[in-house]
Order: sequence, then C-alpha cells, then structure tokens
Amino acid sequence: MSPPEIADLGLGSLLLHADDTPNEQSISPAISLSTTFRQQEGFDLETQWDPADPKRHVYSRYTTPISIRLEKVLGTILKGDAITYASGLQAANAAITHYNPRRVAITKGYMGVHHILDIHKRSAPNLTVIDLDEDYQEGDLAWVETPVNPTGEARNLKHYADKIHAVGGKLVVDATFGPPPLQDPFEFGADCVFHSGTKYLGGHSDLLAGVLVVKESDVWKQLFEDRVNLGGVMGSMESWLLLRSLRTLHLRVPRQSQTAQQLVNWLDTVSRVPKGEEFEGIPGGTLTKVHHASLQPVDRGGPGLGPNGFDVSKQMPGGYSASFSIILGDANQAKSLPFRTRLFAPATSLGGVESLLEQRVMADPKEDPRLVRLSVGLEEVEDLKADLRQALKAVASS
Repeated sequence: MSPPEIADLGLGSLLLHADDTPNEQSISPAISLSTTFRQQEGFDLETQWDPADPKRHVYSRYTTPISIRLEKVLGTILKGDAITYASGLQAANAAITHYNPRRVAITKGYMGVHHILDIHKRSAPNLTVIDLDEDYQEGDLAWVETPVNPTGEARNLKHYADKIHAVGGKLVVDATFGPPPLQDPFEFGADCVFHSGTKYLGGHSDLLAGVLVVKESDVWKQLFEDRVNLGGVMGSMESWLLLRSLRTLHLRVPRQSQTAQQLVNWLDTVSRVPKGEEFEGIPGGTLTKVHHASLQPVDRGGPGLGPNGFDVSKQMPGGYSASFSIILGDANQAKSLPFRTRLFAPATSLGGVESLLEQRVMADPKEDPRLVRLSVGLEEVEDLKADLRQALKAVASS
C-alpha cells in the first residue's frame, strides 16, 4: 500500500509535512543565518533558477532554505501561492503597490492599512479612499477585513467579491482574525488573502511577519520581484520561528476559538443584566455590549458588513475569532479594566497563546473609549472567566 499523497492529508498533517525534505536528517529544520551562498560554475540564474522552488540559493534577499519551507507550508494550508514579508504592514503595502488602484474601498479595520494608504497618497495624490458600501468603478480595489478589528464581527465576502468583480476590480481579504481552520476567503471570491503573521499564524508573541497568498503564478512572481527590490524580506530567524509556530496552528486556533465562544456567551449574559441587579456579583450596567461574529443574527447587515441575510456560520465553518470586544459603562472603567486582571495581560496585539486585553483607544484614537478588545489565549476557560469576573467587580466598585 502506497503512502498518502500530500493533497489527501488533513490540516494537522499538512502543517507538519507539507515541507518534508526526504534527504534531510534533522526533524526540526536548521536555522540558516547565511546571507550569501557559494555558487556553482556554469550555474545560470536567469534560466536555471526558479524562485518558487530553488535548487540552489543565491542571496537571502531572494530565498533561503528556511523561507522556502515556510512559504510551502503557508501556501498549502492557505490554498494558494504564499509570499512572506518582514511585517504585516510590509505585506499590506506590497498588495496595494502591486494592484496600484485608483480607488480603495475600505471601512474601518486595522489602522495600519489606513496609514499605508495615506503614504501612497503622497506620490499618488489622485488615489481615493471610499467606503466599502459605495458604488465601485473599474480600477477599484476592495479591501475587506473579516472578522474585523477590533470587534471580531464578520463581513459578507461573497457580497463584496461579486460587487468588485462586476467592475473588473480586485478583492484583498485581511483574514488575520480568521486563520485556518476557521475560514477560507478564496472559497468566497478573494483574489488575494492577507495575514499579519505576527498574530495567530505566529501565535507566540515573538515575531513580526506578513503573508500574502494569491492564486495566479504571474501575480506571485511580480510580488516576489517587488519584494526583492523593495527589501521587505523576513529574516531567517523569524522565518524559523513562524514555521515552528505553524506546526501547532490546528491545535491552538480551534482551542482559542472555543474558549472565546464560551466567554462571549457568558459576557453577553452579563451585558443584559439591568442596572440595579447583579449577575454573579457583577452589577448591571458595568458591561453594556459584546461584539463578536457569533452574535450577528442572520438578518443583520449594515455599513461594512454587507446586506441582510448573511449567515456567518457558512463563511466561518471552523469557528469564530478568538479576538472580540466589549463595551463598558464608561471610559474610566474601560481604562481601568486591563490593570485589574491577572491572567489577561494589559497589552496590544493579539493571537498569542497568552490572553491579552486593552482599551483600544490607547492604540487607535478613533475607537470608542469604552471599548476593550480581548484576545483569548490557551488558559483554562474557567480561570479566564474568574479573572474577568473579579476585574469587572473591581471596576464597578471603583
């Protein structure tokens, strides 16, 4: 009986074996720190070298042994051709540079992408930013983040894919909040999928990385050439760390998603307690709202979310994001809460194995000052619940 083909393997097996090199003796890949490589007489870079599958390496700004293994695993699990960058913002900038749109349709989402668009406007003053729900024109790029930062709510990908493709435009999906196995944006019409690899793909709060995934080989080759010339390549150490982290993605993300779902359900109950009453010792009115994709009713549409009739569960069959937001009774409570918890660290970023929370306005001045973003890690759910319970009591009494 022959061994199974790579294409037949499940996610966990792919994460561990998509980059198998049969002649490699070590199970864990070596960290290659060399920036330059010895060349072979008669080797022709133009005709004998394939950047997607190089038999030899030339210079670390092009390829390295570890970066090739990393991109092979990423491409396999994200279902396209992957290319990595030194940070999420490098990857976002690469996508905008490549598509070179006349207008970008974007609503809220990660503030860094808006900063990149502001920079592009310096050299392209005619570049226009419009709302996702405005009418599109030829030459537009739709940038859809789903689930969206910081609320964890989902946007209707098929709606925006159909809308932008009808005018010949392209759809980039920021799927940072919804990594495998939660969703597959290509299934719903994405042309390019973006991830801040710093977050769930990295998962250990110890690296910066950005990832783009495309379906067309010619697009990948152009992105590769742009990366070579702009110099946004990941370092070998970060590449090794990210490959290490991917090995457990299928264990980390579903567990984080399940724990977050339990916390969302509990916190939603807390938010519905009227003032003058208590629930588990938490006074009503301390927590007023919970934002999460699982709380979106099928008939709820709205600005940036798409039309009514969107069933989030069909777009996210693997579960919902482990990052979401809560609204407290006032801004002072939101400012205080991150410093009243023990297990939730008061810190920005998300997606790591440790739970974090922050008053989001401290990082993004445009956010509601009452909003606190939570990133759920791998701690036990009852311990996290107890931590939030005592912290909510503390801010209510103060």
